[in-house]
Amino acid sequence: MLKVDMNSGKPIFIQIAEGLEDAILSGALPEGGQLPSITELSVQYTINPATALKGINLLVDQGAAYKKRGVGMFVAEGARALLQKKRQADFSRRFVAALVDEAKRLELGKPELLDMVAAEYDRGGKDGSNADQM
Repeated sequence: MLKVDMNSGKPIFIQIAEGLEDAILSGALPEGGQLPSITELSVQYTINPATALKGINLLVDQGAAYKKRGVGMFVAEGARALLQKKRQADFSRRFVAALVDEAKRLELGKPELLDMVAAEYDRGGKDGSNADQM
């Protein structure tokens, strides 16, 4: 379910949190559904249980998960919408802002940029791109 790359520069607990977020966003972990236990995560990925807990606690801290005492951790109602909003804001900050900055350096106007984005979107993005031909 989750992908953890031990050689990545990204901390493992963040990879755990992002993997669980991905599962919530895709519906693999539905709202109200139980998250994998700390023990399951630590055994499956051969990590310290404290690392697994730290990853799950990131979801708890943002309101996407909650603990039922003696039962386990669960996906909160509204978690999918909450995570979509968080990821959209991050997407805008990381990618759209950079795209706009580069467009301005190239003196592309807003209409031209929007046309380029629309054309790429219609082509299907990375898989349908002809960027290698440029």
